[in-house]
Amino acid sequence: MKIALGQINPVVGDISGNVAKIIEFANQAKAEQARLIVFPELAICGYPPLDLIFKPSFVRSNREALDYLKSQVSGIAIIVGYVDVKSRSSRKLTNAAAFIDNNKIIGRQFKTLLPTYDVFDEARYFESADEYNVFTLDDVRFGISICEDIWYEREWQQQGYTCNPMARLNELNPNLIVNISASPYVVNKEYVRSDLVKAASEKFNMPVIYVNQVAGNDELIFDGRSFVADCAGKITMVGKPFEEDLKIVEFLPESKEFTSSFSLNYQLTPQENIYKALVLGLRDFAHKCGFTKATLGLSGGIDSAVVACLAADALGASNVLGVAMPSIYSSPHSLTDAKELAKNLNIDFKVIPIDSMMQESLANFKTHAFELKNQLTLENIQPRLRGLILMALANEFNYLVLNTGNKSEIACGYCTLYGDMVGGLAVIGDLLKTGVYELARFINVRQGKKIIPPNIITKRPSAELRENQFDDEALPPYPILDKIIGYYVEEHLTVSQIEELGYNIKLVTEVINLIDSSEFKRKQSAPTLKLSKRSFGSGRKMPIAYKTRYLLEELFMQESCKVH
Repeated sequence: MKIALGQINPVVGDISGNVAKIIEFANQAKAEQARLIVFPELAICGYPPLDLIFKPSFVRSNREALDYLKSQVSGIAIIVGYVDVKSRSSRKLTNAAAFIDNNKIIGRQFKTLLPTYDVFDEARYFESADEYNVFTLDDVRFGISICEDIWYEREWQQQGYTCNPMARLNELNPNLIVNISASPYVVNKEYVRSDLVKAASEKFNMPVIYVNQVAGNDELIFDGRSFVADCAGKITMVGKPFEEDLKIVEFLPESKEFTSSFSLNYQLTPQENIYKALVLGLRDFAHKCGFTKATLGLSGGIDSAVVACLAADALGASNVLGVAMPSIYSSPHSLTDAKELAKNLNIDFKVIPIDSMMQESLANFKTHAFELKNQLTLENIQPRLRGLILMALANEFNYLVLNTGNKSEIACGYCTLYGDMVGGLAVIGDLLKTGVYELARFINVRQGKKIIPPNIITKRPSAELRENQFDDEALPPYPILDKIIGYYVEEHLTVSQIEELGYNIKLVTEVINLIDSSEFKRKQSAPTLKLSKRSFGSGRKMPIAYKTRYLLEELFMQESCKVH
């Protein structure tokens, strides 16, 4: 039997558009003699739908779309994800998969394991189900599981959860397991997924077809990479990363083998993965929100340079406007570097100085209120004027404003609220400063020429808000700072544990205090494209007002008490 893997890019809420895409892929697979096509988790309504689930019309439309789908496709069977109710008498919603053949819904499978960690909150929306079925199509007996259901031994067994969906399905003696998924990308997650499925295939002597969606939906990026694993856990076919794809394999039920599957080498370097992920996330965010053009402040620094490169690739160079907004503190090379970058990218470029705006603002304060003298106040007015300019352009020409802040700055609050934090999307907000430099070098290698001027990469980083201002005078050197941020935010290590890794305890405590005290800024920041295990945003829910910060005096007092 030929089986197709329909790795599609659904739009959350665009039920009619998603169904049209499903029909298109199904007809294409049928033309290639496939008997069955498999689509991702919640493909009909898009994943994650979040609180759209609470709209009765949304759920009703999604179920009506399933009925429409079954009437429109014949000659090929379909497995597709959607939202259903547990029973006719129940209002409890389920994350479901439907098996359709001959214009009929042959059966349904509901999701059992509902993740509530990281960015997931499925228990808020769905009812768990503990019922399993095996379906028959021609000579193939297959079970269906939904995304998290195959993660039992990695995420659920250690919690004492006793229901292993893979084991339960295996008891029903299928000769194939199909897992439909919407698994977001984080760095190296492709290896975690493949190892997980390979281990399950080998343990149960069961081949697995794994179909993942590819999409940028808000801050989440889905990388696709659908694949099949044979009974020995060998992966014999992989779908494209970060692109829609249709792959067809041939399955022999007697031997439980994929005979016409083929290996495709889609191995990407870490920087290739990050680059493609950010381009996909930016493109989908813009287009799915109705934007075709974007603008950003082009300061001549490394962060805005990288974001400009990503934007030109994602949206097309003709749809990107870079704006230099120099002040009296801007170095001459900042403007020339920004101009050279814009020329290399062939994007539109404007220069709007802020000196006169700054002086007029200070004079207006002095005339009508009081003279502004605080150094921090004077520094912050500058990025806020720049934010005003960018948002005015956005209003006038319907641009999406791209925020250019990196994770290191956002973590420590080294950014100005309502200033350089403005924007509809924080493109590199989950990329540490050292990672931004790595990505910049990769972009130049990828292009085969120095798209990003070398001076942007080599010069000492500075916000240029006062004379002789440099980042490493306000913050620890980025290689050290980024390690501490990673240990604290992503690995959840304590002060003492980080100190044991060789870091000065006073420095560690100061950095952690900066991180904890900047939560009020992050709560007001733009959505951030997720790359790491622990990004700022929906995956890290911290209070703003709380009393557990690592104050140095308290820490040393505790250590002193331990000694005595």
